[in-house]
Amino acid sequence: MNKIISDISDYIFVANEPEKVDAILLPGGSHPEQPEYAAELYHQGYAKWLIPSGGVSVKRDKWPGVRSKAEIYDGDYQSDCEFFTDVFVKNGVPTEAIIGEDKSGHTRDNAFLSRKVVDESGIEIKTALIVCKAFHARRCLMLYQMAFPDVEIKVCPVHCLNITKDNWHTTEQGIDRVLGELARCGNQFVDDVKSYLMR
Repeated sequence: MNKIISDISDYIFVANEPEKVDAILLPGGSHPEQPEYAAELYHQGYAKWLIPSGGVSVKRDKWPGVRSKAEIYDGDYQSDCEFFTDVFVKNGVPTEAIIGEDKSGHTRDNAFLSRKVVDESGIEIKTALIVCKAFHARRCLMLYQMAFPDVEIKVCPVHCLNITKDNWHTTEQGIDRVLGELARCGNQFVDDVKSYLMR
């Protein structure tokens, strides 16, 4: 069983060291740890652009609310992108460095609609970091690689919900999250994978 756990862990929990890139890509979410870390990387000179993504999840009919630090981030947010943008601004990021996308309802749209706003903005991106939840890393990387096939992408994850590479298999919540991600990596975007491989 330990080998199974380690194989799943190595596959799902993609993590790279930060390096200087053109942009930081953020799939949607309601935890401020993601945009806070991206803002920190921005201030350290790792990227010129921050590209937050996300409207309202297709699983819900309205934005779910801030999941942590709600006393700091207390706006009447209507989307992931609006929330992330406010976190950026409150952490000293200039608005001209932010290129937001607020229509997506799931991870695939986060990636492909982010590509659309990047293309429409006229900026050129050759390298990027994804800042996402750690257990979401593999799926984000796969989808953003499909949306940005000409961009070299690395992942700099953050830990949310106390689910890490080392402990996910010790709680029911962790097991459900990680095995859910494993299943989605196999079945959620079969057509995308086929089209990507057969180009």
